[in-house]
Amino acid sequence: MKVRNNKGFTLIELLIVVAIIGIIAAIAIPGLLRARMAGNESSAIGSMRSISSGEATYQSSCGNGGYATSLTDLGAAPAGSQGFVSPDINPATVGAGAADQVDKSGYGVNIGTGTDGAEVAAAADTCNNTVSTRTFFAEAAPLTQDQTGRRSFGTDQRGTVFFDPVGTPFTAASVAASTRPLQ
Repeated sequence: MKVRNNKGFTLIELLIVVAIIGIIAAIAIPGLLRARMAGNESSAIGSMRSISSGEATYQSSCGNGGYATSLTDLGAAPAGSQGFVSPDINPATVGAGAADQVDKSGYGVNIGTGTDGAEVAAAADTCNNTVSTRTFFAEAAPLTQDQTGRRSFGTDQRGTVFFDPVGTPFTAASVAASTRPLQ
């Protein structure tokens, strides 16, 4: 009579372990995706605050009383110094396309001329040879709605960051009329 060697796992035991791993993954993955979207939204809010701060610095030290009209202008360094925004939202350092939009952490970040876009200073009158205007707006919208983020964010010369709960990209008029500031 032969004695059978019972070392190892049966097929049923392996299937039970695989099923348990699948259940744990099904519970954990949605939470991880929500955490990733929350991180992307925090990064977009930080970008809006950085742009607002950079515009205030540009206005007081470089723009002859006016604001930069694009991220490229805001990133342009005056002679012997740095630009007015960090390198991660400077189109010259991240290789943004012709639209002057920087894609950062799942959000498209862009700035433009505000509702009263009258020229304040010609390029010859600013420290980095760019035109400045009376108002600006900045916006950050999710690149893929409900995957990289839910809300969109915007700011203007007032320095307040506003949000749109459904992720509609901001325009100069919608930032000026927004009633949803971040707390």
